[in-house]
Amino acid sequence: MALADGLASIVPLRPAIREPERWRVRGADTSRRLESWAEILAATHLAFDVHATFRTPRDFRGAVTRRAIGDLMLVDCAASPFLGHRSRAVMGAQREGAQSEDILGFQFVCKGVELVREGAREVALKAGDVVLWDGLQPTDVEIVESFCKRTLLFPRARVLAVCPRLADLRALPSLDRSGPARLLIRYMNALAAEVPRLEPAAVVAAGNAALELLRAAIEPSVPTSRSAARAAMRTEIRRYIRTRLQDPGLDPSSIAHAYAMSVRALHSLFEDADESVAGLVRSERLARCLEDLRQPNAGSVTDIAFRWGFCDAAHFSRVFKRAFGATPSEVRHAALVGAGSAIDDAESGTVSPATLLSSSI
Repeated sequence: MALADGLASIVPLRPAIREPERWRVRGADTSRRLESWAEILAATHLAFDVHATFRTPRDFRGAVTRRAIGDLMLVDCAASPFLGHRSRAVMGAQREGAQSEDILGFQFVCKGVELVREGAREVALKAGDVVLWDGLQPTDVEIVESFCKRTLLFPRARVLAVCPRLADLRALPSLDRSGPARLLIRYMNALAAEVPRLEPAAVVAAGNAALELLRAAIEPSVPTSRSAARAAMRTEIRRYIRTRLQDPGLDPSSIAHAYAMSVRALHSLFEDADESVAGLVRSERLARCLEDLRQPNAGSVTDIAFRWGFCDAAHFSRVFKRAFGATPSEVRHAALVGAGSAIDDAESGTVSPATLLSSSI
């Protein structure tokens, strides 16, 4: 692969307004329109067998709008009444182009009534209700009144990384009275308006903020076991590390001291994790450096390396290339060239100055 091709996957040369994806039901009759709706649900939410009920109108309507927020998805969905059946058989028959089902959904009902059945449990969701659902659970849904909902889809692995105790539960907790859940609803509305114009680094930060709000909503309702407590402690230490990356003295010894434990106990806590404590510090610092290297106004390579706790520029360059396949200088150069091209386009009239300004906010 040519160096330019390799860097293209690392450095977005120009920010652009990202339009949301849109789907709308098609078909000449009700049967075909319901088939179209099943295809849309599989592509944007989860796979369902879709059927008509006595409430389903002849001109059944359904529409979905989806916005990507890194590996999260913000999905708006509206439809006429229908019945959706999601059995183990439906779950096992993965359709081409279907959304990954290893997800958790944080859903807010804006309008209408939706009956949700999971095993022996039945919940009636109406306007103003919020629910957390599991993509790996067989489910029946019945739309009783034409509805509209907004859902934030999280990869299960990311949620369990910050809420490890959730894996031990047989049923997801109720979020009806959760203040952080209500705050997350307002945040989803802000995301819908702002995400199309955000820089890539800001999109990552926005997704992380949504995940933290979900964690704050879930954690108070989850009981503790020994293994879950260890996982929760690792999550807390990761959070501690992320807030102190600029400290050159951040290392296993200082982290162990902050948590009043021995270095040996700290290493033992992470022995069944994906990476060691030192490796975690290094990977978090490299991620921050990569974000800054992509920003034209972030300073020199050495400035960026020292900003995020690296004390040796040569060592930083070696570990960065090992992690990303390109040197910091190559990534920095590509970012500066991209910014220069955008300015040249604006001056020549290819891109208006207003567009350039709005894409950089």
